[in-house]
Amino acid sequence: MDKFQALKHYFGYDSFREGQEILIDSILSGRDALGIMPTGSGKSLCFQIPALMMEGITLVISPLISLMKDQVTTLNQAGIHAAYLNSSLTASQYYKALAYAREGRYPIIYVAPERLVTDEFLDFALNTNISMVAVDEAHCVSQWGQDFRPSYLKIVDFIDKLPKRPVISAFTATATKEVREDVIDILMLREPAVVSTGYDRPNLYLGVQSPKDKYATLKNYVECHPDQCGIIYCLTRKLVEEVCDRLNQEGFSATRYHAGLSDEERRKNQDDFIYDRSQIMVATNAFGMGIDKSNVRFVIHYNMPKNLESYYQEVGRCSRDGEPGECILLYSGQDVVTNQMFIDNNQDNQELDSLTRQMVMERDRERLKKMTFYSFTNECLRDYILRYFGEYGENYCGNCSNCLSQFETVDVTDIAKELVGCVKASRQRYGTAVIIDTVHGANTAKIRNYRMNENPHYGSLAKVPAYKLRQVMNHLFLNDWLAITNDEYTIVKLTERSKAVLEDSESVIMKMAKEQEPVEKVKSGKKIKKSSASALELTEGEAALFDSLRALRMEIAKEEKVPPYIVFSDKTLVHMSVMKPKTKEEMLSVSGVGEFKFEKYGERFLTIFQS
Repeated sequence: MDKFQALKHYFGYDSFREGQEILIDSILSGRDALGIMPTGSGKSLCFQIPALMMEGITLVISPLISLMKDQVTTLNQAGIHAAYLNSSLTASQYYKALAYAREGRYPIIYVAPERLVTDEFLDFALNTNISMVAVDEAHCVSQWGQDFRPSYLKIVDFIDKLPKRPVISAFTATATKEVREDVIDILMLREPAVVSTGYDRPNLYLGVQSPKDKYATLKNYVECHPDQCGIIYCLTRKLVEEVCDRLNQEGFSATRYHAGLSDEERRKNQDDFIYDRSQIMVATNAFGMGIDKSNVRFVIHYNMPKNLESYYQEVGRCSRDGEPGECILLYSGQDVVTNQMFIDNNQDNQELDSLTRQMVMERDRERLKKMTFYSFTNECLRDYILRYFGEYGENYCGNCSNCLSQFETVDVTDIAKELVGCVKASRQRYGTAVIIDTVHGANTAKIRNYRMNENPHYGSLAKVPAYKLRQVMNHLFLNDWLAITNDEYTIVKLTERSKAVLEDSESVIMKMAKEQEPVEKVKSGKKIKKSSASALELTEGEAALFDSLRALRMEIAKEEKVPPYIVFSDKTLVHMSVMKPKTKEEMLSVSGVGEFKFEKYGERFLTIFQS
């Protein structure tokens, strides 16, 4: 069986996506590989297909139990024998899986990095033909990555112990240039084929809002998307509980996930979401890595996360099947304070020396600053993210809240000059709020105590709305006319460019929103609701077929005790609804339907089109 036959037979696809074939060919030729591909772009196939074609076993190093379980279930459903070895197994289950592995039953075995150094696993590995070690979520190996795990550093020691060096492949969805170089260096990849297919997920709408009432905005959104699955991320366990309880009280189908719950409740709640028993998951960032639920149609961040890497990884869980999805960040200034507190009290990375820990903390503060800038930029949101990861393109995507808002270009040099002048006159000692209150002429105890009412710029911009002053201040930060410190108390500082503003040698021009359109348009005071079918742009007849196919999928999923998307993804059901296959040949031409799955389910789905 060649790579194309394996792709069609097991996975039901006729062609490879961008980057996949290059990585597969490199691995099959015995060359190391590094794949940097956005979530939902098919990274797993890049090591799964070679694993089926190589002699011996492929070990997939994976950081989370949920990730392993999901991928192994998917593989077994596709007719590929796979197993995972982690702490979720009982001792008898673990030894039984190892015994089967020794017999050669599994071409693919997922393993947690901590497991690599145990005597039982080493005994197995040293007496087995391991043809490839695939490192998933490879950014975890770098202490400059957003999710550094010291256990990943044990991978190289494990490989060095093997009787012969296998092919090493590494994959991640998010890696800056520094992290990419770190992965190659730490994993000691030998002249690897490096493929980066880009970070863009054009099917995802990106939006930022700063509502006065976050819950009211959230409630309005979920009311407008009654049949859709979504994830709502909150910064704290307390907020998860509050939001989930309120949604359930209002009649929505929601469940929750955070580290304060028992293992059993987390597992149950996660399964309820994956198996479509609960439509909405309210969670902290403890939820999601490795969850391959393809019909998540929205991801709402109730709070701003700590960095762009985490944010983009979390929105990457939306519409992994390539269909349209919406990702909305509900921002407030308190989010910055909460994240700063998390950074200051971070107990991770205790294995690092104090100097390195301090460097990591400084890096985290800088990343928080970049995330904050994302939350109030007026430029294209997609372009902002892509630039952060080192990609440059048009400053217009047509599918983000900024690109879909109406802006006008405004000369704000006079306002900027007063703000910069106030910072200089106060000898760079205060934060943003004090500077804005000063130029706005606020008569507060703090302003009087700091004697900022004696500042020469006090009240100079009293007629300019405070929200506009904040917008201009943010623009000055974004473009290095001013800076803020990363210390415990954020202080506004002058930069090399500040002098140009004060001396009138540089104009400050910025985009200001004429009209910020809400995510959901409202006509005649009535909300427009989106169903799953309408969001996928089907005709009325196709939508009816889609609903019938979805009902059959749920029936099969319950029979086999697997998540519905593992039977067939929404994208596959949409393709069926449009193509209306009547024969086996026609059904096999549907994307996502391979020989193995047709034999299992094909006839039952064909009956819908023959009735």
